[in-house]
Amino acid sequence: MKIRASDYKEILDYLLKQRWEGNEFVAFLDDSVAVSKEDMQCFGDDYQAAEFCHELSTDYDTYSFMGIRSVYRSMSEALQDPSLRVEKDGLVDISTMVTAMYQRMDEKILVNNQNNKVMNEKNFEYLNDRVKTTGFGNNLENDLKENMQKQADKFSLTFKDEYGKDKVEATLNFKKSQSGDMYFFNSYDVKVQREKAENAMQQTFYINDKGTINITEAYNLMSGRSINKELETKFGESYNAWIKLDFKQTDDNGNHKQVQFGEKYGYDLEAELKKYPIKGIEIEQYRSELLDSLKKGNAPEVTFIKDGAETKQHLEANPQYKNISVYDEDMRRVSVRQSQGEKQSEGKEQSSKQETTKGQAAEEGAGAQKDKPKRGQHI
Repeated sequence: MKIRASDYKEILDYLLKQRWEGNEFVAFLDDSVAVSKEDMQCFGDDYQAAEFCHELSTDYDTYSFMGIRSVYRSMSEALQDPSLRVEKDGLVDISTMVTAMYQRMDEKILVNNQNNKVMNEKNFEYLNDRVKTTGFGNNLENDLKENMQKQADKFSLTFKDEYGKDKVEATLNFKKSQSGDMYFFNSYDVKVQREKAENAMQQTFYINDKGTINITEAYNLMSGRSINKELETKFGESYNAWIKLDFKQTDDNGNHKQVQFGEKYGYDLEAELKKYPIKGIEIEQYRSELLDSLKKGNAPEVTFIKDGAETKQHLEANPQYKNISVYDEDMRRVSVRQSQGEKQSEGKEQSSKQETTKGQAAEEGAGAQKDKPKRGQHI
């Protein structure tokens, strides 16, 4: 990190203020160009700082971070002893000053090593939790730890499972930060081999702070179903949307493009469920569990009541056409008219009863009017 000599005192005061506010690390563009206090980003812990640098770094720009305490101490010492100040052409090289300070302070080096050890342990715990929450279970824990200890720039882990008769293989991709020893779980590649399909289908899914698609949801998407997720815009604003893969379009990396149907699209899954004669749908807990399953892209089995008989059916959320797809026990599509037949029969029966009642009332009224004596008429 380089700063202008004229900004020295201002930045020193700024870093002191950041320490008082609870920040411990400062991130910056690691370049030959001087940075001002406006260019600096401060964080309360090292993981946030490392993640920030990882996300902003490109093939051309590299972001780094340092401990605010170390920067402030080296700058303060240089005020007392000008020989410690590394300056050339009006630019003060803070990074070099901090490095020199570490070399002079063996005790500080030991503390720094200990901090790195703690940071690596936190990194492993975080990644291991992320692997679990993305649906890959506990079996990759030892492989994850062993690969992190090797300190390679990147590594991959393999996960295999079966969904019914479909075989699923996922490759989890990890990459080391350019500015430290921390690793990040960036993405995972999924390959689905269906029982009678000649070729396997492949798709890459990316890990995000919000809206990460887990392995079951990924399989459901690759099976042509839709999932509902809480997502986040690039400006940090949350929104809800249904996601579906467009198998007719691919991006530059060969991935099928994702199509989204937001809240304004007008799909009401719960309202659609009420159109079907589903046994137990009036029970709130059952209805809630059924909605959650459909939102994850599953095709849950339910019981329809038709003409007094019970039949097993599978449901599938279909936000694109604002309805629900129904399948029989063998996953063969059932027509909407057939699946809603019971509800429609009930409606027609009720309507027929209402018409009969109206007709009877009209006849009775007419009869009463016919038998009623006219004014002045005696019976």
